[in-house]
Amino acid sequence: MAIHSISFPASQESRSAAASSSRDVLIFMISGNPGLIDYYEPFLSALRTLPALGARFHIYGQDLAGFNDDDHEPFSAANPPRDVAYQVDYLFKTLSEFSIPEDDADSSPKQGGGKPFDQVILVGHSVGAYLILQLFHKLLRDPAAAPHLRLQTGFLLFPTIEHIRHSPSGQRLELLRSAAFLERHAHLLASGFLRLWPYAALRWVVATLLGQPPAAADVTARWLKSRDGVWQALHMGLDEMRVIGEDQWDEELWEIEREEEAEEAAQARQRTDADDDSSTANGRPPKFIFFFGKDDHWVANHFRDAFIERRQKQAERTRFMVDEGNLPHAFCIHHSEVVAEKVASWVNELYVP
Repeated sequence: MAIHSISFPASQESRSAAASSSRDVLIFMISGNPGLIDYYEPFLSALRTLPALGARFHIYGQDLAGFNDDDHEPFSAANPPRDVAYQVDYLFKTLSEFSIPEDDADSSPKQGGGKPFDQVILVGHSVGAYLILQLFHKLLRDPAAAPHLRLQTGFLLFPTIEHIRHSPSGQRLELLRSAAFLERHAHLLASGFLRLWPYAALRWVVATLLGQPPAAADVTARWLKSRDGVWQALHMGLDEMRVIGEDQWDEELWEIEREEEAEEAAQARQRTDADDDSSTANGRPPKFIFFFGKDDHWVANHFRDAFIERRQKQAERTRFMVDEGNLPHAFCIHHSEVVAEKVASWVNELYVP
């Protein structure tokens, strides 16, 4: 059973601009919840137009496990929906097996064998940002598990990485978790209600009352009418309430150096930066770029601000931005092009000529 995916091969402009370079870079999208990659097709399509400065960019994304009925046997007590830890392991295995397509026209990375990508950029939205940090941490703890996986940078969009249950929406979902009956049976109640609606009527409600554009309304209606999609989303959402709490990552993840090592490390970077064409003008490229919403209903602002203050003082290669406008958490519904422009500018910064 295959996971549904969408991908864009290195464009002709990308191949031409990078003719003198042998570097192939995978930009891998990790979605939020519900984990359906089709929501991000406009975003990834817009990203494809980014100028290719010194590299060939392959853009790829796939559903999170369990959200598409075709990727699993029907869920049951013996075969439960996938939780957050399952998604981390599944994504890690997927990324570790990817290699560069042999045919320039091929849109999908190969799985198994072949030449590994020279670098991998992860783009994560919402819980996808949390999954990025877990993937970097997993590779840090056990590099031998994926020796050819070259994670370069993570772009974390509207990240839900700390105390999600204290966010406005998290508090509502936490009420569901606090009621044992509802926690166990909410998916049955939801599925029973949704079965009463014909697909066309449900799509009309999503498009007209919720204001989703046609492509997004199609994705939402298909998900709501699927066999297991709502159960998967509820199960994973409740697990997010359990596991996304206090900052749990080692200082090594943020590359926090001890004072006595800092000077030696700085000198080493000065020597290597001159020869590293993926470095920025300010030295080593950022490892993580966080882009928070100004008032994100899935993020508690006081925890966000405390996280930024704590990590901004400590981390050399982590950058934080808070939106100055009113971009919504679910940017992929109406604001794909705006966010794609931001991500494109960050990619270009990494690959200056």
